[in-house]
Amino acid sequence: MERLQKVIAHAGVASRRKAEQLILEGKVTVNDKVVRELGVKVTGKEKIEVEGIPLQREKKVYYVLHKPRGYVSTVSDEKNRRTVLDFFKDKVSERLYPVGRLDYDTSGVLLLTNDGDFANKMMHPSGEIDKVYLARVKGIVTQESLKPLARGVKIDNYQTKPATAQLISVDKKNQSSLVRLVIHEGRYHQVKKMFDAIGFPVKKLRREQFGNIDVVGLPAGEFRPLTPHEIKTLISMANDKKEKPKLRFTKMRQF
Repeated sequence: MERLQKVIAHAGVASRRKAEQLILEGKVTVNDKVVRELGVKVTGKEKIEVEGIPLQREKKVYYVLHKPRGYVSTVSDEKNRRTVLDFFKDKVSERLYPVGRLDYDTSGVLLLTNDGDFANKMMHPSGEIDKVYLARVKGIVTQESLKPLARGVKIDNYQTKPATAQLISVDKKNQSSLVRLVIHEGRYHQVKKMFDAIGFPVKKLRREQFGNIDVVGLPAGEFRPLTPHEIKTLISMANDKKEKPKLRFTKMRQF
C-alpha cells in the first residue's frame, strides 16, 4: 500500500506537496468519500478522484540504462548538470526515477522505474542484492591485499559487510590494477571509500551487474525495458535471501 499523496504524485497530477494540499482542502475522494488526512494509504484498486476528475494511474515500467560517466543519477540537479533522465526525454512518457545512484564519474548498470515498491525492495539493505563493480585502482594489488574487504572495512564510522574481491589483472607499466568487487550494500561513495581504506584509490569505476541485470550489448547512453522474467528474478532475489541463485559474472568489456 502507498500513501494517497504519493499515488497522486506518481499519476502526474501534481507534486507530492501539492497533492498533500489538495487532500487537506478536501478536494480528493477515495471511493466517493472525501479524504482530509495525509496518513491514508491505498492499494491501487480504489476509485480516486482529484477535484472531481478520476485519477488515471500510470502503468508500471522498468528500465535498465547503460549510464555513461558525466551524468548524475537524480531527477534534477541544482548545479544544472546532465541527469540520467535526459536519455528518456521524448521517449518514455511515464515519470521515472533512478533505483539508487551511481556517482557522476561512474558508469554501468542503472535501473529506473515508476514503481515505488519495486525500487524500495531493490535498495533496501535487507534485500542483499549483489552489485558487481569493476574498479581500476592506483597501485599494484595482490589477492592478499584484498583480504580486508572480505572481512569488512571501517568507513565513515561504519563497518562494511563482507565483500567478494577478485584481482583481475595488473598493469605494471601504469602502476594500476583491475579488481572485481561484489557487494550488496549501497552507501554513498562506498566502493571508492572501501578501496581508499586499503590504500588503493579508485581511478575508474563501472557497475557491471545489478543482481541478474547487465548492459552487455547495450551502448553507453542507451536503455531497454526489463523483461518480465528479469523483474520476477530481481524481486525473488530481494525476497528470498536463503535461496539466492548463484551469481554469474557477465563477460567483461575493455576497461
